[in-house]
Amino acid sequence: MTMMVACPICRTPVEWCSENRYRPFCSERCKLVDLGEWADESRAIPAAPETPEEWDALYHE
Repeated sequence: MTMMVACPICRTPVEWCSENRYRPFCSERCKLVDLGEWADESRAIPAAPETPEEWDALYHE
């Protein structure tokens, strides 16, 4: 049985299989939209502050 996932950009159902060259995206367009969001930093993985100053700026201002 093939697993279906939602495209992270447009939520279109996508078949998760090796033949789908854009998975988890439904198309090249959605893949490029996602790449653009990462490039302009509108999409990011949250990270903990690394210095005491960063902690203070984040939690005490």
